[in-house]
Amino acid sequence: MIKSMTGFASGKGAFGPHSWNWELRSVNGKGLDLRLRLPDWLTGLEAALRGELSKQVSRGNVTLSLRLSREEAASDIQLNTSAMEAALDALAQAEALAGARGIQLAPSKASDLLALKGMMETGSDADDPAPLVEHLKSEFGGLLSAFLEMRSAEGAALAGILGGQLDQIAKLTDQAAKLAERRREEMEQSLRDNLARVLDNAQGADPERVAQELALIAVKADITEEIDRLVAHVTAARTLLKQYGPVGRKLDFLMQEFNREANTLCSKSQNAELTAVGLELKAVIDQMREQVQNVE
Repeated sequence: MIKSMTGFASGKGAFGPHSWNWELRSVNGKGLDLRLRLPDWLTGLEAALRGELSKQVSRGNVTLSLRLSREEAASDIQLNTSAMEAALDALAQAEALAGARGIQLAPSKASDLLALKGMMETGSDADDPAPLVEHLKSEFGGLLSAFLEMRSAEGAALAGILGGQLDQIAKLTDQAAKLAERRREEMEQSLRDNLARVLDNAQGADPERVAQELALIAVKADITEEIDRLVAHVTAARTLLKQYGPVGRKLDFLMQEFNREANTLCSKSQNAELTAVGLELKAVIDQMREQVQNVE
């Protein structure tokens, strides 16, 4: 069964002090465009998830977002000893320079030093991201399955719509074939009348040459090949709809062929009823082509 390029899935989870929200969505596209918005410090996560998506998705503009937060505990806050030592050295140097000039500096308080930027750090800076990355990798499978399930459900709905449109095309093609057969008899009689009229009024005209020219006109107006190709295209499209895997590009190409035959049928019709059927055929083909743009 075909799949749609439209899909969405979301989820949430937690591991240790970390919690997060996933969001995976896709829309139609000519090729596969993966856009992953993940925290940079989760080393190796993007490559792994990109690989999984590439295996399961062939076409579409796919966006994966991960919003991660960390619950900080009081015990996670630590003194940056290196920064404190540097600050104390700077303070001692400042007091020495001031004393050399006879300047008395106000006593420094510990709170003043602790308020300096970078003096206090949280335990997250020292966390090993590897366990979290592995947990996120294992959890991503469930999100991806839900996403693919929605694309399959959308694909089933698409297949129903496209199948109905193919039924319309087949019905209109059959109408066109019947109208063309009726028109053939009318055209043959018209050509015979025209041939007799030309021969009666043309002095020295070669009857065989005139007959050949009129026969050529009849051949150019014949739409048998267009009807046969439309029937074949309907069969090919129905076969593609039953296949499992990405068939969107093939269906898109087939729609171009459908449109070409419908255009030729209209240009050859020379009959009001047949032209009306041809125009209705073009309208259904155009509607179907819009739907095909969503098939993976």
